[in-house]
Amino acid sequence: MTTEPRPPLPTSARTVFFVSDGTGITAETFGHAVLTQFEMRFRQVRLPFIDTLDKAYDAARKINEALTTDGQRPIVFSTLVKPDLSNVIRQSRGMHMDLIQTFVAPLEQELGVKSTHTIGRSHNIVDSQEYKNRIEAINFSLAHDDGQSHKNLASADVILVGVSRSGKTPTSLYLAMQYGIKAANYPLIPDDFERGKLPSSLPPFRDKIFGLSITPERLSEIRHERRAGSKYASIENCRYEVNEAELMMKREGIRWLSSTTKSIEEIATTILQEIKPDRREY
Repeated sequence: MTTEPRPPLPTSARTVFFVSDGTGITAETFGHAVLTQFEMRFRQVRLPFIDTLDKAYDAARKINEALTTDGQRPIVFSTLVKPDLSNVIRQSRGMHMDLIQTFVAPLEQELGVKSTHTIGRSHNIVDSQEYKNRIEAINFSLAHDDGQSHKNLASADVILVGVSRSGKTPTSLYLAMQYGIKAANYPLIPDDFERGKLPSSLPPFRDKIFGLSITPERLSEIRHERRAGSKYASIENCRYEVNEAELMMKREGIRWLSSTTKSIEEIATTILQEIKPDRREY
């Protein structure tokens, strides 16, 4: 069976604009999800806080300049709520992906309710309970990072365990910042392996524990960046720690996964599926 050769990748990057009346995070997140389906290079430009006509015209000018410079239409992902601002951007000479116009109008028809067309509504949550929960979760995760504190573990939503540098801290903070999950994390160290037991403060909360592992080779690379040439970073020591940690997690019945090839987003999603926090309402 023969296959056709794949076309060569373009040598020049295509310009992509993320235009928003807020931070631009929503447009950028959606845009990235779409763009990763194409094996091309993209020059990405975020244009946040486009909340006046003057700013909209300036953004349109930048989009038109990109066409002149690149010789090809820039791609524009927009989450502008106000129709007058959106219309200005749509008149620019780009290929437009307007997320608000695409989804709000069909929802208005389905729900039988007109949208508020309020700028920045998705991020205007400083006084909301959800925002306060996230701040509280961040503070909790920082206080319980790397086994610093054993206090209030009953309040934790999840307790991450794993060898040092297996991804526990960034995962804990991501869960806190994105989902308001109170996540503590504890390193599994040689002393734990010699005893053959979890850190003494954890067994009462076994149902909240989730483990992270990693391949010894990747672990050694990460540790060498921190402490090059040390026993801590040696491949032999990494193999020992990873093997002992995985044996302990299996013996204790702890749910776990390998973080080696997974993004923080994938790890967090798996944890959320396992611990099943209460569903949020919007």
